[in-house]
Amino acid sequence: MSKIAIVTGSTRPGRNNISVAQWVLEQAQAFGGADFELVDIADFNLPVLDEAFPAAYQNYQGEHAKAWAAKMNEFDGYIFVTPEYNHSVSPALANALSYINVELNNKAAGIVGYGSALGARAIEHLRGILSELQVAHVQKTGLFSLFTDFENFSNFKPSEPGSASVQPMFEQLLAWTEAMNSVRAAASVSA
Repeated sequence: MSKIAIVTGSTRPGRNNISVAQWVLEQAQAFGGADFELVDIADFNLPVLDEAFPAAYQNYQGEHAKAWAAKMNEFDGYIFVTPEYNHSVSPALANALSYINVELNNKAAGIVGYGSALGARAIEHLRGILSELQVAHVQKTGLFSLFTDFENFSNFKPSEPGSASVQPMFEQLLAWTEAMNSVRAAASVSA
């Protein structure tokens, strides 16, 4: 069975992100079809990128970089949960993704975004980052509004449309994860 990480996208104190990610994990587990695990980037204490070599070399020097790369390498697919900061992906998530490369290659990803505009701009910026990392990101996304899916802008209470938005993403992600497993298997045979 495929292993899929639900990856947080913020490290801020008092962040909404962890409650959204935990909700996504619960929904994913109920959906089934894979083993899902929450991976909180805050647990890795990643400073602003401090590795001397490009991530594609996998020549990690810092223990934090080694631990992060090893953890992300465990998975066949990902669901990135990103808030929208300044019309873009959060700095913490962009930084975390800058640490790694090969660990994500030829794997699939879904995205859940939230913000004043449903996180749509963050999702689109994250797609560019994931494309560069050779991640096959699915078209369907989870979309949540700060105005209708959060009580007092801080307590995550997903609306019916928001809740329904993740189901098509799960369906696509599971299919694409299986497809990318085949791609990686074929690449390792020909290598």
